[in-house]
Amino acid sequence: MSTSTFVGFAALLVALFVWFRKPSKASSSTPLPPGPKPLPVLGNVRDLTAKELWLPATQWGKDFGDVVYLHVFGQGLVFLNSPEAVFDLLDKRGSIYSDKPQLIMICDLCGCKNMVAFTGYNEQSKRHRKLMHQAFAPKVINTYHPLMISETHDFLRRLIADPSGYMAHTRRYSGGLTLSVVYGYEAAPHDDKFLAMAEETVDLLANRIASGGGIWPVDILPFLQYLPLWAPGAGFLRNAAKWKATLEECVEKPYEYLKESMKSGNYTQSFCSMLLDENKATEEFEFDLKWVANSMYASSMDTVITTIAHFLLAMMHNPEALAKAQKEIDTVVGSDRLPDFNDRSSLPYVDAIFSETLRWGVPVPLNLPHRLMEDDVYNGKFIPKGSLVFGNIWAIVRDERIYPKASEFIPERFLEEVDEATARRRDPRNYVFGFGRRQCPGNYLVESSIWLLMASMLATLKISKPVDEEGNVIEPKVEFKNPVFRIPTPFKCDIRPRSEAVLNVIRQNTA
Repeated sequence: MSTSTFVGFAALLVALFVWFRKPSKASSSTPLPPGPKPLPVLGNVRDLTAKELWLPATQWGKDFGDVVYLHVFGQGLVFLNSPEAVFDLLDKRGSIYSDKPQLIMICDLCGCKNMVAFTGYNEQSKRHRKLMHQAFAPKVINTYHPLMISETHDFLRRLIADPSGYMAHTRRYSGGLTLSVVYGYEAAPHDDKFLAMAEETVDLLANRIASGGGIWPVDILPFLQYLPLWAPGAGFLRNAAKWKATLEECVEKPYEYLKESMKSGNYTQSFCSMLLDENKATEEFEFDLKWVANSMYASSMDTVITTIAHFLLAMMHNPEALAKAQKEIDTVVGSDRLPDFNDRSSLPYVDAIFSETLRWGVPVPLNLPHRLMEDDVYNGKFIPKGSLVFGNIWAIVRDERIYPKASEFIPERFLEEVDEATARRRDPRNYVFGFGRRQCPGNYLVESSIWLLMASMLATLKISKPVDEEGNVIEPKVEFKNPVFRIPTPFKCDIRPRSEAVLNVIRQNTA
């Protein structure tokens, strides 16, 4: 039997199973949410795209409403397109909407099932969140401030020495900071083994393992996982084995470094060392700690890179906002030092730029899916058990009813006097870090580090569109190819120090 015939026959079997399976009792009397018209048996295969899925999903929201339903071979996909829908379901009904899909390719074959983002809603996920809360609660974040300040100053030094490498410097900053915070490890200035390992893992997760929304043929046709490695069409199995080995090495090696450092007594206090000091190191505890630690630095790198890239784009396109922020910093901080966390409450416009960058740049436009654990009815519509539920963050932060002129970068929108309910509804932090019981537990750390980085860049840099040899402005051209993070492709940007005085301050802080 040829490969194409074999796969076609398998697809037919699955289609027949979906076609004849008995529907839920609730579905016979309560309609599903509206959505694009599906094909018989195949469902909405043609409506899905691996690239920028949040864009068609947002159009579906405009066409069909806050809750949109699609299916692929009977697998329900639900898109929530408003604050009310995400809070009502993913937050208020979190007890049944907090599970994660246990996809065969990602979880079993590639070995991601123990990462925080992919664990089911069970005792393990509750242990993970407890560990992260111990180390990353708001009251603990200030203990990491010295590390953030040190890494920020190093970033500025590297950026001024090589402005064209801004993406690499941001990646180095994010990875170096997270390795310091999580493992107490100080990355080497060049070619660091753990940084390289982390970058490879992040690339695998975002651009290969979870590409196309993370749904692979084997997730629809589970028997494909038993194909012999030599069989035609089994390339995904061979890749999965290699990716799993890479991921597990990334989990084990930094943790081994930490344990050896603690054994010798020569170590820096960190997330892992603090928890090892405070808890009995059972086999289960250490297993959880290793995977939580890995999840932290695997998940934070692209969030920081995406946000800073959009910050640079925003400053190039909105020089008046850059000038206004720099005037505020000059007035409050002066020119003899760099901003620090004590200045934050006195820099409202800088904070508004931070908030608007989170909204306008939205690092993860389509929240990683939750899995519904039992049948539910919402606003008279039936949502079947097992549906994958996506919070459409892009649709929310581009909603003109919440953010007038939503496509424009307008920091002033966050300085308007509004009531508490409106302020909460507008705050992008309530969306960009996820929802309910699966909200990113490291959001306070990520927010603090990005704020300091932005404030320091505003204080020290001229950021503008580049010009060619004839003095013509070069408009930045970007694409978004990553299926999970909205990372722009590298673009040209003119970055230089504001003054000689700024250079002296940076040298003093990075000597």
